[in-house]
Amino acid sequence: MRVRSTAAAVLVVAVGLVAGAVALVALLQAELTDDVRQAARARAGQVAAVIESGRGVPSLAVAERDEQFIQVLDASGAVVAASKNVAELPALVRPDRGGESRITTPLDEDEFLVVAVAADGPDGKQTVLVGRALIAVAESTQIVTRLLLVGLPLLLIMAAAATWMAVGRALAPVAAIRAEVEEISSAQLHRRVPLPHGRDEISALAATMNRMLDRLERAQTAQRRFISDASHELRSPVASIRQHAEVALRYPGRTDQEQLAATVLAEDLRMQRLVDDLLLLARADEDALSPRLQPVDVDDLVLDEARRLRSAMTGLRISTAGVSAVRLDADEQGLRRVLRNLGDNAARHARSQVAFDLAARADGLVVLGVEDDGPGVPAAERERVFERFVRLDDARSRSVEDGGGSGLGLAIVAELVAVHGGAVTVARGELGGARFEVSFPAGSAS
Repeated sequence: MRVRSTAAAVLVVAVGLVAGAVALVALLQAELTDDVRQAARARAGQVAAVIESGRGVPSLAVAERDEQFIQVLDASGAVVAASKNVAELPALVRPDRGGESRITTPLDEDEFLVVAVAADGPDGKQTVLVGRALIAVAESTQIVTRLLLVGLPLLLIMAAAATWMAVGRALAPVAAIRAEVEEISSAQLHRRVPLPHGRDEISALAATMNRMLDRLERAQTAQRRFISDASHELRSPVASIRQHAEVALRYPGRTDQEQLAATVLAEDLRMQRLVDDLLLLARADEDALSPRLQPVDVDDLVLDEARRLRSAMTGLRISTAGVSAVRLDADEQGLRRVLRNLGDNAARHARSQVAFDLAARADGLVVLGVEDDGPGVPAAERERVFERFVRLDDARSRSVEDGGGSGLGLAIVAELVAVHGGAVTVARGELGGARFEVSFPAGSAS
């Protein structure tokens, strides 16, 4: 880029300088030639004025014999008077009256500009020829041309050097950024590229790369935490199965096969649910969750979930008094998963009551609420509770058999609601515990 920028700048400057130099030389030559023409015409006018006045033959003396001559011609073109340097020569030109021409005289090899001016004297019509040498014009033009031939390359060299340094200075932050990025590995995502001074495009690029590194570092941290938590969750059922199997092998007579089979089956189901949850979240990370939308009676799904909880949680009162009839274009299996996870979460924390409500609001949103009369969710934890493997202290104090979860249920709820274009929030409910509220956008309800 530095070489290309310098080459392009030098090319543009060279074209401009050459064009300017050619124009300068041409204008200088034209201006100097016009000065010679005006001087010759003025001298010819003076001689013609003397002839027309009848005062006789005017003085035809010239100051510079090698650079000027004067001839007076009669009507036939014969020389009737001339300056001393051309006294023995015939008419050097026979121009039309009032014309001009360029010739090389016998005086030397220099070019002369000859101006003809008509004069009506006592002896009839005459023509005054005044010639002035163009050597001064040629010499001045040559001097300027030589100066330009020396100066233009120097200017191009200076332009190239200035462009090279300017581009190098401008690209120095890019080189520093590249060198820093080259050394950043997956184990050093805490490093950041240097931010150059100013608010130009390179500074914006460095800031963008640092934000990208921030995202990569957060993603790597989340991935490591996810793998660590998943390993921890899978280790528990595997350890339980291994423990029961080792007891059965060491004390075969004291092992109840039905109890062992039930334990292994329960732990296997637990692992299966955990693996299914992990696969669902992995698909969500890859934007591979594609709900199959179809008209769904959401109130029927809510009532089904309430019946399931009543049969599983005999000590809880499950209320569905706030459920209204609502049809929604959604993925039925996804909504069932949302309701099951919210219902299990509410039942796990409730003291005596869980309540469901469902309504289509005037603003076009469909709102599903699930609340309990448990301890609730602290305000500081209401966003973090939807992260993966996050369990509050109350939930961590319980075992899976007691109703404790893996910390993935609410994260799955957030992902499934998001792919439907909705949002889920948690606040304090009227029952005194947590109220999880899911809202779906307008236009999907009927």
